[in-house]
Amino acid sequence: MPKRTTNDINRGEELKIFRNFDEADSIRNAIVTTGSFDGVHIGHKVILQRLKKLADETGGETVLITFHPHPRKVLYPETLGKDLYLINSQREKIELLRKAGLDNLIIADFTLEFSKITSIDFVRNILLNKIHARKIVIGFNHHFGHNREGDYDALRQLGTDYGFEVEEIPEQDIQNESVSSTKIRKALLDGNIQKANAYLDHHYIIIGLIKEVNPKLREIGFPSFSIRIEEESKLLPPNGVYAVSVLDESHSYRGMCFIKKRGESSIDAVVEFYLFDTPESLNGSSATVCFHKFIREEKPFSTLEEMQKQLQIDRAQVDELIF
Repeated sequence: MPKRTTNDINRGEELKIFRNFDEADSIRNAIVTTGSFDGVHIGHKVILQRLKKLADETGGETVLITFHPHPRKVLYPETLGKDLYLINSQREKIELLRKAGLDNLIIADFTLEFSKITSIDFVRNILLNKIHARKIVIGFNHHFGHNREGDYDALRQLGTDYGFEVEEIPEQDIQNESVSSTKIRKALLDGNIQKANAYLDHHYIIIGLIKEVNPKLREIGFPSFSIRIEEESKLLPPNGVYAVSVLDESHSYRGMCFIKKRGESSIDAVVEFYLFDTPESLNGSSATVCFHKFIREEKPFSTLEEMQKQLQIDRAQVDELIF
């Protein structure tokens, strides 16, 4: 049985998760950043690495303040937020942040009332009075507070007024293109898994509960499992077949995954996979599906024999890949 060798989802140091600001008053010498961090992509990781370096130098702890639901879902439910699909479910984001070595994650409940907090009040009442921030690190062109009025220059002035330090991380480039969650979402929606993975600096993943399904596929030598999508706004690549690896607690399995969307909600999508090695125990457990490459578009089949021939072709194509 293959051992788990991929480094997509490894347990880092203990991550403390807080659901409100009052719970987080025990954090020492907080080195803080804020943002959605959807995808936990390569640009986010540069910020997290800088947080960790500063925390190590000061004997402090790293802190990310993120928001749920995504602010666009609350502020623009009928326009910008209506069709916003996110790279990660909340559970996936937590696992990626855990792997990145973050010490503390504060998941703030984003409401219309919360959105009206001014940038000055956010810094003074939350970052300073509740989190006791020693230093605040933000990404390139980051805005915060009511009507996105706060920015790096405003933070720097507040730092002078209230006695904390501020640092801005410059825009990160990969393959001569600036990295953003928006560009990663587009790459995924285009089926360009490899480009999305390069931007992410890890594989696009789906984490969820697994169950064995589709007895017809077992009859033709392709026993399959399905993974349950946990959030309706989880972004899924286009319908079709993908080369994947599936990780449980101790093993990594190579295989192929089939996606078929059946409406606007991702919860209704069919996401099934076939593994090249027989798993010890996946049924009923939680696992991570890591996507490597788009193989082909969805196509209809008239008979099981026709489907079997195509799946054999798909497997041969995936077998040629190195992952």
